[in-house]
Amino acid sequence: MQAAIYGIEGLELNEDERSFLCDADPAGMIIFRRNCEDAEQLLRLTDSLRELTGRRDLPILIDQEGGRVARMRPPAWPAFPAAERFARLYQAAPSSAIEAVRSNARALALMLRACGINVNCLPLLDVRQEGASDIIGDRALGSEPMQVAALGRAVLDGMASAGVVGVVKHMPGHGRALVDSHKELPVVTASADELEIDLEPFERLAWAPMGMTAHVVYTAWDAERPASLSPTVIQDIIRHRIGFDGWLMSDDLGMEALAGDFASRAAGVVAAGCDVALHCSGKMEEMVAVASAVPPMSPESHDRLTRAMAAVMVEDDDGPDLAEALAKRDTLLALV
Repeated sequence: MQAAIYGIEGLELNEDERSFLCDADPAGMIIFRRNCEDAEQLLRLTDSLRELTGRRDLPILIDQEGGRVARMRPPAWPAFPAAERFARLYQAAPSSAIEAVRSNARALALMLRACGINVNCLPLLDVRQEGASDIIGDRALGSEPMQVAALGRAVLDGMASAGVVGVVKHMPGHGRALVDSHKELPVVTASADELEIDLEPFERLAWAPMGMTAHVVYTAWDAERPASLSPTVIQDIIRHRIGFDGWLMSDDLGMEALAGDFASRAAGVVAAGCDVALHCSGKMEEMVAVASAVPPMSPESHDRLTRAMAAVMVEDDDGPDLAEALAKRDTLLALV
């Protein structure tokens, strides 16, 4: 199995994609807005990916956060609020906020599972910082680490109750970035002591099944390389300091924070310690370059993936259905 996750171009697999994916045998797939028309179409697509790979537990990922980051959108699917709504409620009623975000996460997961998606790139554990780039902004669960961790745990629990695995991001923290890593490389000059704030939510949720790295340079740890490409950050900070032993993916290789061609980016993130390289564009030329450079997943990475995906077999059939979960969330959000 190749240490890569790929996207595809459209609403269904084409023959070139089928041939490529059969040869590449990727660790997982990721869904974007270009792949989402309605529930029936999306389920056909995810079913076809599992049939092609022969893997019932194939990780099929999506970024379905709510707010401005949502691949599945109305009118085919309901809109979900940005994380900031729950952060505001927490300031007035912490217990209500935790229950609201858990209900929201369960509803999200029920919607995803109905379409064959079993991994959601959520929650963000980035601690919001005043004056930072808006790329995190209202996507954050707050500006206080314990609050972020408490709400983040509820998100993981709510999604797991409907059989969807969560991905904590962006390790070891994107909240201080002054620029958007989709467009350029952020450089964070905070001291190691200051960065303790950023690490705390990840430490508290170090048991999370999956994580995603940040394309951000932290000069206190490695002044030359972004976290995704830094053995120092991945091994010393993420694996040892935070204590994270889940399945670790890079952020998207196509983001402009990274330099070099796609082969070097893909090889670099795996060599640095990521279990898997994430490539999202669905562009065949780029995927071929990634496939030429990434190795098979290591036995240790296989074990991490197996542990993470075990959660997709566990669903709470006695829990609230989609409508009930949405109604409970909305009642609680109406408190502020």
